[in-house]
Amino acid sequence: MDRIAGFVLATMLAGGLAHATPALGQADSAAKDPADAAVKPAVAGPAPADSGAPAAPDAGWWTKLKLSGYVTASYTYSSASQAGTIVGRFYDRFHDQIAFNAAKLALEKAVATDKWDAGARVDLLFGQNAKVTQSIGLDLGNNGDVTQAFATVNIPTGAGTYVQFKAGKMATLMGVEVIEDVVNPNLSVANQFIYLENFTNTGLRLDAKVSPVVDFEVAVINGWDVVTDNNSRKSFMGRVGIAPTAATVIGLLGYVGPEQAASTSNRYGGEVVLTQKVGPKGTLYLQGDYGEEKDLPTPGSKVKWWGVGLWGSFDATPKLNVAVRGDYIDDKNG
Repeated sequence: MDRIAGFVLATMLAGGLAHATPALGQADSAAKDPADAAVKPAVAGPAPADSGAPAAPDAGWWTKLKLSGYVTASYTYSSASQAGTIVGRFYDRFHDQIAFNAAKLALEKAVATDKWDAGARVDLLFGQNAKVTQSIGLDLGNNGDVTQAFATVNIPTGAGTYVQFKAGKMATLMGVEVIEDVVNPNLSVANQFIYLENFTNTGLRLDAKVSPVVDFEVAVINGWDVVTDNNSRKSFMGRVGIAPTAATVIGLLGYVGPEQAASTSNRYGGEVVLTQKVGPKGTLYLQGDYGEEKDLPTPGSKVKWWGVGLWGSFDATPKLNVAVRGDYIDDKNG
């Protein structure tokens, strides 16, 4: 049996304060990033009515910018490595090496959801993790990447509801696990994350919160993990989120579009993600994937794949989380 031992050290910097929380899927990875601890700018309020002093002006937009980040390093050993590489692993792919996994920096001007507002976000990733999640068409070398860079416009539509338009490069809507390794339940990532999902989308996206229990996202993108489109047609991805109770969230996702270079043959499929809180400290995640693609491995043929994963996460203390995972994928055609 392949035996793997790993150690990870994470230092998170966000105005001097940051903490990790379990991931709910990449669609909101910006909000779940542990680099995103709140940094509240000081905004002067109006003077007392009877003071006779004029109201202080609103603080400038630059005071609403938030700079955050984290650093991770790790050591991994495997008794079944091949030429220094642990086959089938992702961030923990280096055998008997001290790895500089990631140095993450994020700059964001968040948008308010209760008024017309605009904002933007840029995520820079440096380190050995960057190589395996890079998109085609944006080359910063093996140890650097712009994982996200997008602008957002928010339109309020009522009490607690809104519509947002986003443009640029964004984290995918797929999956439980995200690019930011310190947010995921485990140090390693599942086979579904590695083989059955994309990492980022470049294009246009509409996000809508239509009620306290329903939200949806629709994206028109250049393709899976490409900044520059590699064919003549766009791809589509959509997700519906339903929260029937405070402890349960269900995500339903579908996608369609050509992903092969210079081809119009479609890839299409779907995904379901269930997040279930168990008591005040436990969380279960269940993810199922299914997909097909035409004209692979040869013209006129078709390939299919599917996968399922289950995570259990428990907050042993406010600063210690313990998690286990089991996953299986069937991808006979590779």
